[in-house]
Amino acid sequence: MSAKWRRRKKNTKKFNIFNVFNRTKEKSAPRTFRIKTPPAKRSARNAKFKVKAIPEESLKEPPRLIDVIEDSDDIAVFAEFAGFNKENLKIIVKNQRLTLSAKALERKYRKSLNLPKRVIPETLCTTYKNGVLEIRLKKVLEQEALDKIAG
Repeated sequence: MSAKWRRRKKNTKKFNIFNVFNRTKEKSAPRTFRIKTPPAKRSARNAKFKVKAIPEESLKEPPRLIDVIEDSDDIAVFAEFAGFNKENLKIIVKNQRLTLSAKALERKYRKSLNLPKRVIPETLCTTYKNGVLEIRLKKVLEQEALDKIAG
């Protein structure tokens, strides 16, 4: 505080606490008093912009899209794998079950689905283009399936 500020009469009246105590002694009833503090100055940085919190639910990845199309002699599966390399994809076919898995540095994805008919795993044909994986499998004919079960 500078000396000039202390000398001014306006400021001394506001902050002279001893005068307030003297006034309360003179009167019989005790009085309460408040010292008003000036409002805090806002910094220009904090007042202009407010950042909204983003809920974690919106940060999760959306579910991958998978379509299964059945033709007369084969089954086609189209799966979305955007962000994964072809080398990171793994496909397992066993009986009537197809398992797709992909692994990147910080992400993992695994999906297992049942195929509508029995397929021949050796006839697996895949293409991967623009993040879409296409899998084609030949169906087992009904007579061959019955022969395998009986024989």
